[in-house]
Amino acid sequence: MLIGVPAEIKNNEDRVAITPAGVLELVKLGHRVLIQSNAGFGSGFEDKEYISVGAEIVPTIEDVYARAEMVLKVKEPIAQEYDLVREGQLLFTYFHFASSEPLTKAMIKSKAVCLAYETVESADGSLPLLIPMSEVAGRMSIQEGAKYLEKPLKGKGILLGGVPGTPRGKVLVLGGGIVGTQAAKMAAGLGANVIIMDISLKRLRYLADIMPANVTTMMSNQHNIETAIKEADLIVGAVLIPGAKAPHLIKRDMLKKMRPGTVLVDVAVDQGGCIETCTPTTHEAPTFIIDDIVHYCVANMPGAVPYTSTLALTNATLPYVLELANKGWQKATEESLALKKGLNIVNGEIVHKGVAEAFA
Repeated sequence: MLIGVPAEIKNNEDRVAITPAGVLELVKLGHRVLIQSNAGFGSGFEDKEYISVGAEIVPTIEDVYARAEMVLKVKEPIAQEYDLVREGQLLFTYFHFASSEPLTKAMIKSKAVCLAYETVESADGSLPLLIPMSEVAGRMSIQEGAKYLEKPLKGKGILLGGVPGTPRGKVLVLGGGIVGTQAAKMAAGLGANVIIMDISLKRLRYLADIMPANVTTMMSNQHNIETAIKEADLIVGAVLIPGAKAPHLIKRDMLKKMRPGTVLVDVAVDQGGCIETCTPTTHEAPTFIIDDIVHYCVANMPGAVPYTSTLALTNATLPYVLELANKGWQKATEESLALKKGLNIVNGEIVHKGVAEAFA
């Protein structure tokens, strides 16, 4: 199979969809790999490293889309890529269709095969291609939130861990999945007092067992959320419904219950966000303020640490890339239920329930 890897052109996105090590595994099996020039530069991989393992370097993104049977990406195609996607071409990347009707319509129009990392699902219900970036984003949510709590950045002026003789910062994490778990661990490690909420009692029991003493588990419901936000210094939105829009757990009128300078980090923003007032931002302009509340809503948080993120992502995606390359997407999805669940749009038709429901 001829596999193409374009450079990511989304704002401040320096990740790349495959490492030289991954290219070598494909080439060993007889596949050909096209890498757009400098696609790996932001992640620390130079063209000469790809060439040394058998990749062909091509100068433009148009070359990649025009020739490749399967296009590997990190983030969804943006508007200037829509017309480059060809009928029958396989795109394997994060799509998050439910949060973007223009993208969904463009991929329907293209009649391409859109296989989304975020809905590939293992037999145990886990999302193996979402987990590594969720781990990165969860840890980064605390790193970024702690920074924006600084007074020059319009936060409360609070050090999350405090120092002897001062109170610790208070962190509220909404959602006890991968993102929420990693966020709670990081916040606890910094010394903050942490509340983590989830709707699953089974999950809360697990979290209570593994978390340190400065983490409190709590059932997620409107009353508990409205009570906790009054005292929280940093609130992390970490709710995910695979393939579908995230529910709004914090509404606009609830901002008035928070103290000025509270920081909101909505990790679910690429799925529509679980905080009503959050809209996607970029690494260049990551925050905005509504009602004296700082909102951090960067849709590609792991893009800020591309070396770590690229290694983590490609460790997870490569086995599936090899399966698709070796068998073709039709046979691969017939034989693998995990990959079949990754299909979102096929030849102009939405085939994923969550995406279909998002647009009625």
